[in-house]
Amino acid sequence: MSDFDTGLPSIRQVQTYTQDKQPIEVKLLTNDLLVGTVFWQDNNCICLQDEQQQPILIWRQAIAYIKPKS
Repeated sequence: MSDFDTGLPSIRQVQTYTQDKQPIEVKLLTNDLLVGTVFWQDNNCICLQDEQQQPILIWRQAIAYIKPKS
């Protein structure tokens, strides 16, 4: 397992969403669309909290894209 590289632009962008509690949309490779705020991230996963404050664990490999909710 490699170290979590906080210098990578993608990691920094997700961290900004986390700190700002910015609502985001996460599109999965299955075409599912998840909406919520990032609770935490690590090398393998992002934990999204939905509108009911329920945690959703998303494997990074399953993500097609992440964008701010408009």
